Amino acid sequence: MATAPVEDQRRLLQVQALDTKLQQLAHQRRKHPSLTTLAELDDRLADLHSSLVDSRTAVADLEREVTKAEVDVEQVRTRATRDQQRLDSGALGAKDAQAVVSELESLARRQNVLEEAELEIMERLEAHQESLAQVEAAHGELVAAQEKAAGERDAAFAEIDAEAREVKAERARLADGLDAGLVTLYDRLRSQLGGLGAAALRGNRCEGCRLELNPGDLAAARGAAPEQVVRCEECGRILVREPDGA
Repeated sequence: MATAPVEDQRRLLQVQALDTKLQQLAHQRRKHPSLTTLAELDDRLADLHSSLVDSRTAVADLEREVTKAEVDVEQVRTRATRDQQRLDSGALGAKDAQAVVSELESLARRQNVLEEAELEIMERLEAHQESLAQVEAAHGELVAAQEKAAGERDAAFAEIDAEAREVKAERARLADGLDAGLVTLYDRLRSQLGGLGAAALRGNRCEGCRLELNPGDLAAARGAAPEQVVRCEECGRILVREPDGA
């Protein structure tokens, strides 16, 4: 059976406490509330992104339609202005003048149709622009919330990481010089047993598994030589006995 100096075994409990603290800090980092908030905001932004793209595309398409409608109307107006100038010049014969008058009437009807179409497109554009403004406002609010949550995450991580560095330094100091065989056994058990490789024996209970040892196992643990490394018969962890044997 393995042996290790009594003081090393007792110091191992302090190392275990620091390892447990490091696990807790790692858990805090993985489960910090800001991460859940950021994940939710990412999902909401992803959902909103398609609406934002669709809305921007609709506005851009309608802006092109408005531009085309304006060009069409302007072309008709230019043609009508030119015809009117020809008519007003008095240089046209009766037949040509009649043709120009007829064309002006046709152009006027065409202009009315085009202006009504232009107005309809502009009204649709205005409605889509209002919708886009609402989507962009909602997107902006989500981005601001995301930035705030990211700031909270970064601040929390910085605090957790600073504490973890201090704990690691203290752990290294305490572990320095411990019996190599004891450390090897402890590390192996810790990896197998959820991070807890050593526990105190208090009364008749193992603090690792929280179970009471049966009388025979308890007597064997209590009766073992101080330097003997004792393990819990229930969970297999290293049992560290207190100086007074309690």
